[in-house]
Amino acid sequence: MKIVKKNIYFCLLIFFNVIVSQNKGIQIPLWEYGAPGFENLKDEPEQSQDWWVRNIHNPSITAYLPEKPNGMAVLICPGGGHENLVFNSEGKDAAVYLNSIGVTAFVLKYRLARTKDSPYKLETHIKQDAERAMRVIRSKATEYKIDPSRIGAMGFSAGGEVVALIAYNSNNVLKNTSDAIDKLDAQPNFQILVYPGPLFIPKEIKSDAPPAFFVAANDDSCCSAPIIELLNGYRKANVSVEMHLYAKGGHAFNLGKRAKTNSLKSWPQRLTEWFEVNSYFVKQD
Repeated sequence: MKIVKKNIYFCLLIFFNVIVSQNKGIQIPLWEYGAPGFENLKDEPEQSQDWWVRNIHNPSITAYLPEKPNGMAVLICPGGGHENLVFNSEGKDAAVYLNSIGVTAFVLKYRLARTKDSPYKLETHIKQDAERAMRVIRSKATEYKIDPSRIGAMGFSAGGEVVALIAYNSNNVLKNTSDAIDKLDAQPNFQILVYPGPLFIPKEIKSDAPPAFFVAANDDSCCSAPIIELLNGYRKANVSVEMHLYAKGGHAFNLGKRAKTNSLKSWPQRLTEWFEVNSYFVKQD
């Protein structure tokens, strides 16, 4: 009887550890020895409380794996005004949703350029984090059953600005490097911008820009205009685009859980439909 109880306890313990691991995800540092030029800050602990994460000096991606992967993957860049990182509602929650439709998700913890006395610059170090994240994901394509041609990037608010740093630059393959990961392409195959900030929107959309899905609320004084500007650029360049501009919702409605209108609560379903319409769920020939 004691042996049976021990076996049951052992099985429950394994099950519990698996569930905890899935909920927390698998954290993968972007660089083994820390961010280039800032290796001395690698072991400085992050700070987190409630909705935010700060003091990020060792940038990483946290992998969330679906039970039945369909080959797609998305890098998620949470917002927070480059002062905080809204990791749960604009990172983990999005990952859980993507997992539910078979998409492998990676939430990026990028360095914060606007915290007090930050040594980092958006155009340099944060761009470097996003590029490296895309490359690390592509380097793990076989390990995580990912199709390297179906890897997108998703950005909320300031995270949309992070995505913009890598989405519109097709010449981002490093050649003069001995690091095999840095030789991989850093441009996403598609992008999802959720009430994105106004920075780094190009004046002209080129024909090689990744197909895009945009969503925001019209009464968002900060971040509704950027998707309209992008929409016009995409249409002019004849690049595939879909935009959803809701009448009300303000800023930071996240996955719609906090939204007051049923239409906004269901916006993730529009994203799933966009995946289906564009055959992202099906491997391209």
